Amino acid sequence: MYILEGNIGAGKTTFLNIIAQNISDALIVDEPLKAWDKKGQGASLLTNFYTDTPRWAFTMEMFTLVCRVQEHMREQERSHTPIVMERSIYSGYYCFALNSYKQGFMNNLEWNVLQQWFTYLISGKCKHPNGFIYLQVSPDTAYERTKQRNRSGEENIPLTYFEQIGQAMDDFLIQKSGLLPGLEDVPVLVLDCNTDFVNDKTKQKSMLAQVEQFFIETKRFEPAVKTQEINF
Repeated sequence: MYILEGNIGAGKTTFLNIIAQNISDALIVDEPLKAWDKKGQGASLLTNFYTDTPRWAFTMEMFTLVCRVQEHMREQERSHTPIVMERSIYSGYYCFALNSYKQGFMNNLEWNVLQQWFTYLISGKCKHPNGFIYLQVSPDTAYERTKQRNRSGEENIPLTYFEQIGQAMDDFLIQKSGLLPGLEDVPVLVLDCNTDFVNDKTKQKSMLAQVEQFFIETKRFEPAVKTQEINF
């Protein structure tokens, strides 16, 4: 199982479609956006989060954690290879949730609860992926692409948020700081996506070739389930 990561607006869904069209044996698993974009009390959880982040940060991160763990455990049981998933339990925690805590959108008690649930659900239950594919873009590029696609719930995201998530992605996938045991050993393919890879067929072909080579090189990597004792 492989996980495609990147900032908001990096081009993850677009690149997944390109992989599906050009790598015939790849099984694509899209990010379950509809789960947290459902309208309950007049607005979606995603819209509530971006509108009033301090109020909804903990609720949003707990709900997405549950969704992603369920998805991860379901997909890791499949024998198909390669499976490519959009985003993950890991970026959800190390990038989005951690950033919410650092920015003061979650208090210490909420962060401690989320930490313990993350470690409990991940350790001993979820296998590490065979590899991460990181679509790296500048915050400015991600910001402009997000404005252009005009997706519901994202219209009010400030540039500073893209900067924060971009830094968190680099810390997670390149610096690999503060990760659970074994996760730092998972291979990472970094693809520069600042240029228009959708219309640049040469760039697109190069990216696909790198992904196919990455699949070959990481076949022998054995994903592990790392157990860790949790004290509530």
